[in-house]
Amino acid sequence: MQKFCKYLLVSPAVCGVMLFLNTATFAGEISSPSEINQPQVLANPEIKEKNQNIGQVTSVSQFSDVQPTDWAFQALQSLVERYGCIAGYPNSTYRGNRALTRYEFAAGLNACLDRVNELIATATGDLVNKQDLATLQKLQEDFSAELATLRGRVDAVEAKTAELEANQFSTTTKLQGQVVAVVSDVLSGNTVNGAEIADKNTTLGVRARIELVTSFTGQDTLFTRIQANNILSPNIGTPEGNLFFTGEDGTTNAAIDALYYKFPLGEKTQVIAIANAGAADDLTSTVNLFDGDGAFGALSTFGTRNPIYNQINGAGLGVTHEFSDKLALSLGYLSGTANNPTPNNGLFNGSYGALAQLTVKPSDRISIGLTYINSYNQPLLTGSNAATFQNIAAIQGLPEEEVAFSSNSYGVQASIGITDNIVLGGWAGYTNSQSLKGNGGDVDIWNYAVTLGFPDLGKKGNLAGIIAGVEPKVTSSNIAGLASDPDTSYHLEAFYQYKLSDNITITPGVIWLTSPDHNNDNDDVVIGALRTTFSF
Repeated sequence: MQKFCKYLLVSPAVCGVMLFLNTATFAGEISSPSEINQPQVLANPEIKEKNQNIGQVTSVSQFSDVQPTDWAFQALQSLVERYGCIAGYPNSTYRGNRALTRYEFAAGLNACLDRVNELIATATGDLVNKQDLATLQKLQEDFSAELATLRGRVDAVEAKTAELEANQFSTTTKLQGQVVAVVSDVLSGNTVNGAEIADKNTTLGVRARIELVTSFTGQDTLFTRIQANNILSPNIGTPEGNLFFTGEDGTTNAAIDALYYKFPLGEKTQVIAIANAGAADDLTSTVNLFDGDGAFGALSTFGTRNPIYNQINGAGLGVTHEFSDKLALSLGYLSGTANNPTPNNGLFNGSYGALAQLTVKPSDRISIGLTYINSYNQPLLTGSNAATFQNIAAIQGLPEEEVAFSSNSYGVQASIGITDNIVLGGWAGYTNSQSLKGNGGDVDIWNYAVTLGFPDLGKKGNLAGIIAGVEPKVTSSNIAGLASDPDTSYHLEAFYQYKLSDNITITPGVIWLTSPDHNNDNDDVVIGALRTTFSF
């Protein structure tokens, strides 16, 4: 600081002006945090709010970190007791060693000059000696350019703010959107389960979303999403390898795809009420770097998250309590027939999935999820035909609407950041499903995967990924007519997500299924996809 004073050619007493930095004044003078290095107190809204109610100090002894032995003590004492243009931080400190920018100095100097002018105007000018006034006047002239620049920037920010307020969509709602365009095809493979794969045409489909994100208090979120989706996965004779971002019927009819309200219940508890289309990732973390909800990350349903999470969908309620930044507990209940009043449906009598997960974060690089799910009539959506109960109605000789089964699933997911650019992850899932109609019986279903991710590969914002694992497979069964899978099919997937701009990413990828439907008699199948995501 002494060297800086010599650079300005002023005495140490006058240089003390630079140390006054009335933070209450800065709160009004500096409007753009991105342009000016503000005092540290402004970075914390709570401290800033307290600071607005702090009065001027009347004695330099009120600063706990200013000692008579400090080289600028006399200058500070003069500014406090003669001019009264010093204010401290809320904890009675001055923080005189904090770095100072020229803009801060200019703003602070201007504030002190205003104080001096007030003293002169109120006939107390005898408190200011002529030498100090002359020096201050010279400093004001020297920094006139900086002061003018600062005022110009403040005026520009105020004008831009007024324009944004006049043209904003809503004072409480943010409008955002996303379009996912996908070109896909079956690149190789002829027969599965004795039937020829007919879906071997190159297709182009689009998923478009408009989202309204509303907050009434600043801490809550009302989320409304309208979606149209005509993307279809190729039918290869098994649910294995299906694409995560596909629609249900291939039409472009738009509908409210997701609607929920999330709000805090205390400092560490979040509650979410879901009206429709809720999923596991709305209730808890799926602990997978590649879970981008179809728009980013993995291409396949299997590669996006542990298949046991697919049993969680519909309407219901979720609660997450954070015991600390390293431990959180999530509970949730979603029903797929919540709005259906017919017999054996509704919120509690129809299909449902109930989740409990403990998420542990031993460090910033490591996350572990321990998951339990109890469900009724909720298939895994991906895996072999036996594991997803696609043929159970025919096997039991029952109408589709009378099929009933309950499941208990257990999963462990992990993600480990080996370095900033290498992330190792994976999961294992076990499901025991019991048939509640026909002759009864139960099955054991296993799945597992290992993932390797390369964030920022080639460019910041890029992501390369490799997934290797086994989709849900029936390892044992005593349900009449539903045999265990005879062999093991491996799911191998690779993709490279390239960020063209802040709003556009393109992701080529390939999915290779060995022995589809866990049957060595089936041809290997390779599915290729090129996904382009537009975000706005």
